[in-house]
Amino acid sequence: MTNTNITYTQQGDYLLPDFRLPEQPQVEIGIWGKRHLRYIEKYHPIRYTSLLTSCKLTAYLADIDEQAQLMYERLVDETAKREGITEQLKADNMMVWVKRMNNVQARARETVNNELIYI
Repeated sequence: MTNTNITYTQQGDYLLPDFRLPEQPQVEIGIWGKRHLRYIEKYHPIRYTSLLTSCKLTAYLADIDEQAQLMYERLVDETAKREGITEQLKADNMMVWVKRMNNVQARARETVNNELIYI
């Protein structure tokens, strides 16, 4: 017979096994990864549970976060250049520059959310 070394905790009338997931590396998950986490918890619970129990959730979220941040930065830079939003505009008319950059950033956020986060 095999010795499994499983410990149990008494919960009322039941003995429940003390299962613990292996230690995960401490990785900082940014805003994009946190948004995706909330989305899969709510709308894709099977995917969430599968990633969690296979100890792949942290790496998955870190990857999504990195991809989303790179996509966001690329979209903002490319769109700002294409629309002529320059440092010269910033120096000449700060309020117009802020208005146009806010618009570019909002569109980039929407694109990232639609293509990476809420899928």
